[in-house]
Amino acid sequence: MATVWIIVLLIAAFVLFMAYPGYPLLLALLPRPNVKPPLANDTPVSVVLVAKNESNRIESRIANLQASEHPIQEIILVCDGCTDETANLARARGAKVIEQPVSKGKPAGVNAGVAAASSEIVVLCDARQRFEHSTIRNLARWFSDSSTGAVSGALEIETAGTAQGRGVDAYWKLEKFIRRVESDLDSSVGCTGAVYAVRRTSFVPMPDDTILDDVVVPMEIAKRGDRVRFDPEALAYDPQQLDGAKELNRKVRTLAGNFQMMARYPEWMLPWGHRLWWKLICHKYLRLTGPVALALMIVATFALQPLVAWVLWGTFFGLAMLGRWKPSLVKAVSLPSGFVFLQWCIVRGFFYWLNRAEGGAWK
Repeated sequence: MATVWIIVLLIAAFVLFMAYPGYPLLLALLPRPNVKPPLANDTPVSVVLVAKNESNRIESRIANLQASEHPIQEIILVCDGCTDETANLARARGAKVIEQPVSKGKPAGVNAGVAAASSEIVVLCDARQRFEHSTIRNLARWFSDSSTGAVSGALEIETAGTAQGRGVDAYWKLEKFIRRVESDLDSSVGCTGAVYAVRRTSFVPMPDDTILDDVVVPMEIAKRGDRVRFDPEALAYDPQQLDGAKELNRKVRTLAGNFQMMARYPEWMLPWGHRLWWKLICHKYLRLTGPVALALMIVATFALQPLVAWVLWGTFFGLAMLGRWKPSLVKAVSLPSGFVFLQWCIVRGFFYWLNRAEGGAWK
């Protein structure tokens, strides 16, 4: 039995390793070209913004977009069941407004906005964030390359104030590194929903109940043969901190979207089903096995060395709890706290997906 538990421990540890540090290390070791962004592209863009009841910030958001260094042909606001003054305020600022009387969710709004766009390049964004003046210019320049179908920008988030939140900060920095290297090696798996652009003719409408529109859309584009790029200089800023309490609902929903995507597009995990299949598995799906792999590691270490297991796991979860209850402590508790938080989010995300009632609807 000891041999069996050793094998279980090694497999579970390998899965966890590949799900977090292993995959980015592999990407860093792979040879990749020295990619330089194409020259400036002055083609005017359409901007599509989907919002629900954002009257308190829609004017400043549109003003921020209008201050872009890059020419904007039109700003299209899809009002998804708005019951406030969002639509009227947006019209007063010169935006073209599409009103959906009944809330259908962001994916349906993106579908409607892209269908109404007249420019070949369509920038997709949200109401809460703000762009640098150069952000749209940095996104648009990639489309001078005819092989580009989508480009993701980078989201900068206010530094977290808790150890748990700092652990999630570290996770987000790792995520941006992965996307940059994936982009160099053909295409990135997914985009940042708050700041990305698509070629209108490459866009494939998605089901209205899609949870991860910013992954499904790029994956469909890549499946058509176009490239999905990442530009770290195309910046969007989010004023909301990545503290655990604020991050929980968003992260649970994101992970539920991964479960939904796995069930809806199983062929994407096959070498003949999608050219990014191995990136998708390593980047997105291995992480979903984290709670099971962690549980197997705990059981295996107790089966092999109970005393060592008590010390090891007691210390690990003790640090994680300190990170939750004593946020002012040193950064040593950030990674354990953030890691445990993410595993809890995965479990919550799985049951959210199983019991979902609204799919892509707003929260």
